[in-house]
Amino acid sequence: MTRFIFITGGVVSSLGKGLASAALGALLQARGFSVRLRKLDPYLNVDPGTMSPFEHGEVFVTDDGAETDLDLGHYERFTGVAARKTDSVSSGRIYSNVLEKERRGDYLGKTIQVIPHVTDEIKDFIAIGENEVDFMLCEIGGTVGDIEGLPFFEAIRQFSQDKPRGQCIFMHLTLLPWIKASGELKTKPTQHSVKELRSIGIAPDILVCRSEGPIPDKERAKLALFCNVRPEAVIAAQDLSTIYDAPLAYHREGLDQAVLDAFQISPAPRPELSRWEDVSDRVHHPEGEVRVAIVGKYTQLEDAYKSIAEALIHGGMANRVKVKIEWVDAETFDTKDPAPYLEGFHAILVPGGFGERGTEGKIKAAQFARERKVPYLGICLGMQMAVIEAARNVAGVATAGSEEFDHEADKKRFEPVVYHLKEWVQGNYTVRRTTDDDKGGTMRLGAYTAVLAEGSRVAQVYGASQIEERHRHRYEVDIKYREKLEAAGLCFSGMSPDGRLPEIVEWSDHPWFIGVQFHPELKSKPFAPHPLFADFVRAAKETSRLV
Repeated sequence: MTRFIFITGGVVSSLGKGLASAALGALLQARGFSVRLRKLDPYLNVDPGTMSPFEHGEVFVTDDGAETDLDLGHYERFTGVAARKTDSVSSGRIYSNVLEKERRGDYLGKTIQVIPHVTDEIKDFIAIGENEVDFMLCEIGGTVGDIEGLPFFEAIRQFSQDKPRGQCIFMHLTLLPWIKASGELKTKPTQHSVKELRSIGIAPDILVCRSEGPIPDKERAKLALFCNVRPEAVIAAQDLSTIYDAPLAYHREGLDQAVLDAFQISPAPRPELSRWEDVSDRVHHPEGEVRVAIVGKYTQLEDAYKSIAEALIHGGMANRVKVKIEWVDAETFDTKDPAPYLEGFHAILVPGGFGERGTEGKIKAAQFARERKVPYLGICLGMQMAVIEAARNVAGVATAGSEEFDHEADKKRFEPVVYHLKEWVQGNYTVRRTTDDDKGGTMRLGAYTAVLAEGSRVAQVYGASQIEERHRHRYEVDIKYREKLEAAGLCFSGMSPDGRLPEIVEWSDHPWFIGVQFHPELKSKPFAPHPLFADFVRAAKETSRLV
């Protein structure tokens, strides 16, 4: 029997519901239970795939090709459970499904209403695969009181009533603000948030309270009394120096025990936390430091590159070093010498992105790394910019460019070294796309196989001849330039199984220079750092010793 934990938020957004959910999932795993985590977002976009990184942060892609909320990245990093399409849904998707059914006549001519039709669709989503795991954790995006979230709150209320008593619990995450002028920790916002939640029929079993410091016994008792929860179910979520301390911190506060008590699971299995103790030790006791520049175009919002930043930290753990990440806006040196901005870094990473803005700066960053022998990792667009740089400055293709931003051939002569991908093989099918297709969900998405060249650096890094990585792009390096580029020294060390799509390039005469068309950061975890990031940081560590 699957038990359901619904995680809601109150007072303000961005309190860390996703992180709390992920940490709780890790703690339940540590006690021997199987878990799956889901995110229910109230926004009306069908998915975050077409949303600006400034608006929503990064888009996390699953193996089966879903474009999802970045919280699913937290879920995977903390539990190691690969997310699926069925682990993320939005109001837009729910309403789209309901309207499709109405057009087909599935409702037999009935008047379509939020209750029961929208709420039933949400409940059906929550129930997918419900007997596969011991615990299903479902996070509701936004905060209680948001008008967009009301159908979701009503749906989880109904869902808990549909299930046998004791099969569902509610965990509410709120803020306890510290008022400096009066020197007081205020509980009133949490009381009002719980009152709002109870007004729609949901009574929280556990309160997780974000605060700068510990919750005094007096305030804890007050919260328990006015919010109708047990004192031991009032959990302090204090600010931490690293998110990877969260499982241990929540365990010390008794969150996992409070959950098991709410489900009346007794005796509770003892937790095995050695994995997280090792992770914490590696974070807090590095044996050196490396400086890595992330040369991107969304650097004003670090969440736009969340998985990359975390994967670099994981690479640091693997090498027992602290990775000091510094964000460099690629536009800064579009028309300037990049040296003053990039000198002193032990490695350079150019991430993905869309559109022309900042691309010349990324090309210059790749050139700087190639010429100065600085370790370089190019991801998606970062690989394409490295190929364009090689074509222009080494292979003699002076007008090399990309169809993504050099599309007006009558105004600007260029050779499309990178072109719009219109056809590829996915499993047993051929996928076809045109430039006029809708933007949402039309890229090459999800896990695809790459075959690695024997004796290449990437084959050595992975310790394999074939890999599977997640993709999210609609432009590809044109294979017809391979011969010219390889003659110049740029090796195409990873290819799609049919040999048509370049997956990885590397400079064989460079200490460490690799570009990949996929997104390796999406599969990295603190207890299992991705091989590319682990070796990239190792190369940066070697560079730091030479400086």
